[in-house]
Amino acid sequence: MAQQKRNRREEILQALAAMLETSPGQRITTAKLAANLGVSEAALYRHFPSKARMFEGLIEFVEDTLLTSINLILEKEKQTLGRCQAILHLILTFAERNPGISRVITGDALMGEHDRLRARIEDLFNRIEAQLKQVLREQALREQQKFTVDEGILANLLLSYADGKISQFVRSNFKRLPTEHFGTQWQSLADQLSAS
Repeated sequence: MAQQKRNRREEILQALAAMLETSPGQRITTAKLAANLGVSEAALYRHFPSKARMFEGLIEFVEDTLLTSINLILEKEKQTLGRCQAILHLILTFAERNPGISRVITGDALMGEHDRLRARIEDLFNRIEAQLKQVLREQALREQQKFTVDEGILANLLLSYADGKISQFVRSNFKRLPTEHFGTQWQSLADQLSAS
């Protein structure tokens, strides 16, 4: 029974993500979501006490996926620039593979929703920025090379790049892929980091 409940929860979250992808710029109501799933609104509320909790379920998926994957990158990759490149590519690829969820990441789908949802996304990206900053700081220890620009400023630059690419993806109704030109753009960023 618990497995069936978990599967229904996942089904609801997948339907919400799909609707966010196919209805850009529109607010998703529980009535529309229930109709899309072919169930009553009451059936939705048996699994989630509110629409905000549904969005939190999507945010938890983002957090779990990105933070777990970043930890794996840090275990495998030992070079500073390689770590930064892999983290940025991870974020962009995740958004590209999950267009509806990219609207949650940018806050576009959270307009008019509970403030704590936007705060939670902001907290996630603050944590990723802090991780990038730590990766850059460790260069001095690991590679006996220190940046001339503050690592916090560089980490913010890298995350701003990813944030901008995801926002562009959402604004273009998912036509301009976040990973488009990543190799060339990363090389330019890496050259700047090397010169810093």
